[in-house]
Formats: sequence, structure tokens, C-alpha cells
Amino acid sequence: MTTIGLLALQGDVPEHAAALRRLLPPEALTAVRRPADLERVGGLVLPGGESTTLARLLRETGLFVPLARRIAGGLPVFATCAGLILVAENLSAGSGTPDPETLGGLGITVRRNGYGGQAESFEAPVRIPEIGPESFPGVFVRAPRILAVTAPVRPIAFRGEEVVGVARGSLFGFTFHPELGADPRLHAAWVASFAPELLRGKSPAATPAPPKGRRRPVPRTPARR
Repeated sequence: MTTIGLLALQGDVPEHAAALRRLLPPEALTAVRRPADLERVGGLVLPGGESTTLARLLRETGLFVPLARRIAGGLPVFATCAGLILVAENLSAGSGTPDPETLGGLGITVRRNGYGGQAESFEAPVRIPEIGPESFPGVFVRAPRILAVTAPVRPIAFRGEEVVGVARGSLFGFTFHPELGADPRLHAAWVASFAPELLRGKSPAATPAPPKGRRRPVPRTPARR
């Protein structure tokens, strides 16, 4: 059985774990905190959090180099917000703080805190044709912006005409937080791209949205992306 790893150093680890437990057999999900953990996984989730802190912790735990090598070798990755920053090949200056060292893997240019600070966090519908006609609930918390995409990377998610999600094979990256909504379709699409057997008997249908007029609060997390 393919094992899905969840990088558990910092960030939205519980939220991704909850989303994945809705889809996967219990034994298919494991935390990744050291190189030995990484060796056992066939796919990895890079959660949102604080990109410079995550990059530093990857170095301190000895994960940075082996993870970069695994990604270069084709490891399936699901990267959100700060995770997307870490797999970008290029970062654009302008976030106001020094940019982190990145793992690479996606031929994209990203700007950290692309919409501004915490006060500019927002929710908006996202269009993802590959998972169906219904919009996806996008939660953007001090989100990065994708400024350029280089083939063979493909844009797959859009807020209006703006690209907010990309893929290259089974390496998926999003500027928003799919784990903070109640819709499992993106996690399911990623798993299906390399280990569809894990989803047998599991429905990717979304949980009903909050009643009209009620909105999920945008998370108030203090760290920069």
C-alpha cells in the first residue's frame, strides 16, 4: 500500500490530517519529521505555515536535501500556500522580508504575501475544471501570488482569470488552503493521480456548505507566509 506523508514540522498539519483521514485508510497516512520518515512515503503534503520557518526546520532536521532530491525524482507532492512557496523555482522580491531557500520542483515564479498582510486575507470561489463544474471554496490567508508559469507546469485553478493553482504530473501547488474548507475534492484528485487504490469506497463529494449568509471565519494566524 502507498503511504501518504504529511510534513509535520509547522503549519496547518491538523487540518490536512483531518482532510486526508476522510479519504484514506488509517494506515495510509503518516507524519514526516525526519529523513527516515521520508523514505517510507510515496507522496507528501507540504502544508501552509510560515515559509522561512519551514525552510529552516527542513535544514535543521536534515530533511531539506533528501526532500529536494525526492521531488526532483518525481515524488508526488500536494503543496499549499507556504508549501507552494517552497516548491517554486523562483521567488519574486517584494514581500518585505528575506525570501526562504526553496526546494524547487515547479517552474513558477511566486511572490510571498502577494495580496498584502493579514487584513487582506479573504475567501473567494475558485474554478477548477478538472474536478467538476462546481466552484471550490478558496481560503486565502496572506496568500502568495503566482506571477509566471513555465511549461510543462499547467495552470489548473483560477480565481477569475488569475492562476491560483498549478500542476506538473502529481506535483500540485495552490496559493490557497484547501484543507480549511469542507470540500475534499482537491485532496482526492491529488491522491487519485498516483494512488487511486487508496480511494476505493471513499466519496470525494463535498460536505454541505455553511447556510447562506454564514461564512467560515478567515483564520487569524500571526506568522508571515
